[in-house]
Amino acid sequence: MSTQGKINRKTILDIKKMKTTGDKIAMLTAYDFGMASLIDDTDIDIILVGDSLGNVILGYDTTLPVTMEDMLHHTKAVVRGAQKPLIVADMPFMSYQISPQTALANAGRFLQEAGAQAVKLEGGREQAETVQKITSSGIPVMAHLGLTPQSIHQIGGYKVQGKKEDAAEKMLNDARILEEAGAFSLVLECVPEKLAKEITEAISIPTIGIGAGVNCDGQVLVINDMLGMYERITPKFVKKYANLGVEIKKAVKTYIAEVKNGAFPDAEHSFK
Repeated sequence: MSTQGKINRKTILDIKKMKTTGDKIAMLTAYDFGMASLIDDTDIDIILVGDSLGNVILGYDTTLPVTMEDMLHHTKAVVRGAQKPLIVADMPFMSYQISPQTALANAGRFLQEAGAQAVKLEGGREQAETVQKITSSGIPVMAHLGLTPQSIHQIGGYKVQGKKEDAAEKMLNDARILEEAGAFSLVLECVPEKLAKEITEAISIPTIGIGAGVNCDGQVLVINDMLGMYERITPKFVKKYANLGVEIKKAVKTYIAEVKNGAFPDAEHSFK
């Protein structure tokens, strides 16, 4: 069978190698075909189909209402749009917490039905058995420590995690446990820079920070945040690389005005 013209998608081996070579990993979220297609024309390493779609796409206050069907639907669209980066799908609330067996079945759906190459789940040592169950069945897992949005009611809000010595020690040990369980990488969210550096140096798998400082092996942002398209909240760690929200409103207002005054459609945009 000919492989001419086939695009080689990044794999977890490529991502793990980047830690050893010192190449920083760039990860962004995407939730639909159009955005995924645009990102695919860049050199992005990983696209995360995040359960943050609950906030920025579906309009929920938290990620908790997001379902497996929501995540599968959006992951399929992203996979159709992006051929080059590794695509990781977030496992939504209650899709992996019930039992390792349930987690494995749901993780399998992301690869089999949606075409993702890996899944991401939140939690430390309490998820080690689940991570081991999934990875031993051939499904790569990205782990997630620090501020874990699915546990927002348990941790008491969106705040920095691991500031106290005992909490920092637990997070460091959790990182080691998750690596041993088979995770290929680890997201660190809202973690003090010093602790993130310690964790990054203590484990052999890449760390990807979001509000965790410059010493992680890579970084991730929600694309709607970094493009200025989500105005409900702007976390401290978000850098806006564009302000598309303002530009979109400006374009829509111009369109409305031209429709109202008859300037659109003009001859160029009409058929004779």
